[in-house]
Amino acid sequence: MQSTGHSWDGIEEYDNPLPRWWLWTFYATIVWSVGYVLAYPAIPLIHGSTQGFIGTTPRDEVAVDIKRFADANAPIQQKLASVELGTIKDDPELVNYTANAGRAVFNTWCVQCHQAGGAGASGYPALVDDDWLWGGTIDDIHTTILHGIRSPDDPDSRYSEMPRFGADGILDAAQIDQVTNYVLALAKLPHDTAKAEAGATVYADNCVACHMEDGTGDRAQGAPNLTDAVWLYSEQGRPTEARIRQIIHDGPFGVMPAWSQRLSEADIRAVASYVHSLGGGE
Repeated sequence: MQSTGHSWDGIEEYDNPLPRWWLWTFYATIVWSVGYVLAYPAIPLIHGSTQGFIGTTPRDEVAVDIKRFADANAPIQQKLASVELGTIKDDPELVNYTANAGRAVFNTWCVQCHQAGGAGASGYPALVDDDWLWGGTIDDIHTTILHGIRSPDDPDSRYSEMPRFGADGILDAAQIDQVTNYVLALAKLPHDTAKAEAGATVYADNCVACHMEDGTGDRAQGAPNLTDAVWLYSEQGRPTEARIRQIIHDGPFGVMPAWSQRLSEADIRAVASYVHSLGGGE
């Protein structure tokens, strides 16, 4: 048996021929790869790539499938876009379509913030309860999705802004501490009674215009209810004293994008109907 001339620690390497089955398999993969390069887009060029003699790409095939489904759904989408929002629930065909199409839109565009099933997270509203900053009717939900909240690229976006009472020097530290305890009292959470009594005056002078005298808020302004157990910014469902103080000091400013330029009217109606059906819609 012929040696390659290589030797390590007395172990000599022989020049054995490769098994024929392995060689033929290797040659076959070379032929297959050449054929693949010629048949499909493969070699990158300065602009684009070689297209191959088949003349199609997986991207083209996906585009054909998308168009096929779009054409098939066109009639019901036209119907959905033309009816009154309040009548969708009375049409079984639209109810079935929006349940599926709306879920697909939600899982593609909304779940990143509002979480699976609309459960929400700190800073991102839950969509399954009855606490709605801007109203929970299907018309309200549709408007919110269409124009967004504080969306800079939509002039019709719903807009409200809580002042940064501490950061901008509107209230001093003692006043913020007092009104924090008053808000805790409104929410029936542990608080300092003396500070809460002093905070009632601070609240009346600075907060009542949005959150109302009784703290129940104003949906028309997106001002949350401070008396219930549902809080947008909270730890495990209820806010801490430190978090309320931070909110008053810094003034949160969340933004929801307007979807009018990204989704069709039918898609917006479908996801509005889906969100309304999650259990919190009014």
